[in-house]
Amino acid sequence: MSHPSVVTIDSRSAPRVLFSGDKLVEVDLPTGTRVIYPKPPLKPLKDVDAAIRYAINHPYNSEPLYAKLRPGMKVTIAVDDISLPLPPMRRPDIRERVLTIVLDLLADYGVDDIEIIIATSVHRRMKDFEVRHMVGDKIFKAFWPKKLYNHDAENLANMKYLGTTDFGEEVELNRRAVESDLIIYVNLNLVPMDGGHKSVAVGLCGYRSLRAHHNPRVMRNCHSYMDPSSSELNTSVVRMGRLTNKKLNVFTIETTVNNRMFDTPLEFLAKNEDDLTRTEKNALRALRFSLDTLPQPARQAIFQRVPSPFGVTGVFAGETEAVHEHTLKRSYEQYLVPVVGQADILITGIPYISPYNVNSFLNPLLVQVMANGYLFNLYKGVPMVKKGGTMIILHPCTDLFDNDHHAPYIEFVHRLLPHTRDAMELHKEWEPKFAKNPAYIEMYRYGNSYHPTHPFFMWYWGEAGRQHLGRMIVVGADNEYIPQLLGWETARTMDEALRMAKQTAPPDPNIMALHCPPIFMTEMSAERHRSPIAALPSE
Repeated sequence: MSHPSVVTIDSRSAPRVLFSGDKLVEVDLPTGTRVIYPKPPLKPLKDVDAAIRYAINHPYNSEPLYAKLRPGMKVTIAVDDISLPLPPMRRPDIRERVLTIVLDLLADYGVDDIEIIIATSVHRRMKDFEVRHMVGDKIFKAFWPKKLYNHDAENLANMKYLGTTDFGEEVELNRRAVESDLIIYVNLNLVPMDGGHKSVAVGLCGYRSLRAHHNPRVMRNCHSYMDPSSSELNTSVVRMGRLTNKKLNVFTIETTVNNRMFDTPLEFLAKNEDDLTRTEKNALRALRFSLDTLPQPARQAIFQRVPSPFGVTGVFAGETEAVHEHTLKRSYEQYLVPVVGQADILITGIPYISPYNVNSFLNPLLVQVMANGYLFNLYKGVPMVKKGGTMIILHPCTDLFDNDHHAPYIEFVHRLLPHTRDAMELHKEWEPKFAKNPAYIEMYRYGNSYHPTHPFFMWYWGEAGRQHLGRMIVVGADNEYIPQLLGWETARTMDEALRMAKQTAPPDPNIMALHCPPIFMTEMSAERHRSPIAALPSE
């Protein structure tokens, strides 16, 4: 018997409604297509503040936080940036609630040498209004900007080498954190690839450390990013994190949230279309009409400027690995949908948001990382689509970039990709040049641009998907140039895309569609008998 979140299309089924950027597209899927929906949101904690206090007083594999404190000590608190959750969380953000309780405790024990660092690694600097939303008015007024600030991975005077692992991975972290008596890391865990050793060892590092694992060789050996036990990226980060925790005093606080991404007026977007009430059908029809007629900034505003009502489902504290074990368990409890049988053809919409375009436009390179990277990797076990199979996505692939946030991306897409899509060549020939580009580094340090190496990392992030898939077909692109640059085929409609995909699929192909967001993952197991993938037709 299949899971309630796995719906099989029959002749009476309603059309499915999938995201295509900031629009919603209605598609008729063939009979027999399995559509995977997110699980209902887990019930949130009744008293979040009590859960925070309990966690730091009853930690895993560590003495309580209060026992680590003494007057006059130097404490650095590091927090995740706004790359998660998606969209941003309705106030109070769970990071504000954790910080409030931790700061009160530090004050009670006479600790006043405190700095709060936003662990951006090579992400863009958060703006003041974004920081205020995350930490709340009281903490913002008390600490911003001298004692609450963004990590700067290019301020080399403020980076400190900590050591090298047995595998040659160099660990260099924020000097303030390294020279502190205690580091408290406050995490918000959205998906299983977040948190754990990644928090300190990546969030507070720079390019010198990142290049050990943010490269095409490592990314090709991740199966998948969302399953840490099968991810070479995670294996490398764990080695670097263990070295870090051996030399530094780290107390980890991790939190989990449910998948309640849409507030009440839009909650129907997570439902099976066959189960919509008459009122919800009318609301969906009105929303689609609005999105089809409004200009792009207004469409984006409908989704992006309304914080999500995520509910907090867990708070765990103590030693990093012991904490993360509990975090992963709660995360999988929310996300995993058991599915038997890989697809020959996998269909998914690409939504308007990713971890790297909060408050900006989802540019073509980020569309690529959503398709080949995040959505392809939403599995535990075997991939959702067979080796050599086809992925069909819906997105306009508009050739548009945010000049403030994604300046290096523009050169990467329009200068480098026409030259080569080979990740190894890009890594060897071009990444070192971008890493030293003074103009881009200036924009990263003093503007709000991502680091010049970030577009390379985004391309590598799609490497596992590119190596596995036979074809990628995009439906609804508003131009041919961008899909060609990315190595994708185009189709005007879903019917046309399916006809194209079936040319290289076995007879009676297994078709699966992902109905996301909200986020979910599949716990995939393969069929006993696999059908071979047909050869490409000769031209």
